[in-house]
Amino acid sequence: MKIAYILNTYPQPSHSFIRREVQALERQGHMIHRIAMRRSGAPLVDPGDQAEQGRTTYVLEAGALKLTAALLRSIIRAPGSVISALRMAWRLGAASQVGRLRHLIYLTEAAYVAEYAAQHQIAHLHAHFGTNATTVAMLAEALGAPGYSFTTHGPEEFDAPESLSLGEKVDRARFAVAISSFGRSQLSRWAAFGSWERLKVVHCGIEPARFADPTPLPEGPLRLAAIGRFVEQKGQMVLIEAMAQLVADYPDLHLALIGDGDMRPDLEAAIDRHGLGNHVTLTGWLSEAEVRGELARAQTLVMPSFAEGLPMVVMEAMASARPVIATYIAGTPELVLPGETGWLVPAGDPGVLAQAIRDLAATPHAERVAMGQAGRARVLQRHDSDVEAAKLAQHVQAALPRDTD
Repeated sequence: MKIAYILNTYPQPSHSFIRREVQALERQGHMIHRIAMRRSGAPLVDPGDQAEQGRTTYVLEAGALKLTAALLRSIIRAPGSVISALRMAWRLGAASQVGRLRHLIYLTEAAYVAEYAAQHQIAHLHAHFGTNATTVAMLAEALGAPGYSFTTHGPEEFDAPESLSLGEKVDRARFAVAISSFGRSQLSRWAAFGSWERLKVVHCGIEPARFADPTPLPEGPLRLAAIGRFVEQKGQMVLIEAMAQLVADYPDLHLALIGDGDMRPDLEAAIDRHGLGNHVTLTGWLSEAEVRGELARAQTLVMPSFAEGLPMVVMEAMASARPVIATYIAGTPELVLPGETGWLVPAGDPGVLAQAIRDLAATPHAERVAMGQAGRARVLQRHDSDVEAAKLAQHVQAALPRDTD
């Protein structure tokens, strides 16, 4: 099948799961066209992301004249469809936080995407995230492009479902994907009951071969790793507060904070205020190989998030045979089993998080190893990228009109 992936910003350092899904589909013989609205502003340190950038068509780089020309050609070719799409864009914009003007821009982007789809004989559009990329895909379909589906991740989509017209996006889609059962339940809140049968669960995946021989769980001083964008919802500030409660009792304790973002100055200030300079390292963005190296040196991954979908970093840590300390939110309990593969704690409480780290420290090494191995078996069984991509392809195939099978 020829499938166009519709994305807002691609590739991004924190969205390697999309790249893995795309490449898994290509390994299975499908032709995937990557269409993003814009390039990432973040530095791409991973060679895989750098290669993906070279394979991606960037809509806004076509320029305003070409986008407007695509819309004018749509008017000439199918004026009724354009009027219908214009009304949709106007209505969606009225409900949206970003307004009508932005949705008129989305309409011109959709015209460009629809024209691209016709030129390349695309059979299906698939968007990631239920935000503007799915809006563009929905408007493109209204202009005559093939039908669309989309994957929601959370938490952003579930924070503003009405502004994003999430229910309408589900109702008009050939099908909609959530990455966890929790995510599917959230889509069910906004979609018409008749759409529920088209709500699918397709997990984000890892490539098991990249975790074929994980480094044995180290002994010695306790070393923690946390991975994610430096933004409020990731909860790194709570983890710093927990570290401040622990270092007196564990003077060799060390935390690697892997990632970057707008909160870096705040985190640096908190580290300095608590005198944690020798206990916390901010690594910046790392390549996938470098992240695996940090996990190899760690005894656990800590994920202190306030809001998530189903975190890839948890999957990668479990595939590396590391027990996980995570917050009891969203889809995480579908993966992390307390007492079996790690610990789950309420979000936002540094004292409880610190206690979980104390519990880890008190757990005999052999038990930590067993927890890591149980987590590894669980994630490899549930989150193989080839298996999950095949599920997505089956859903696409089943949704295609009969004359395009």
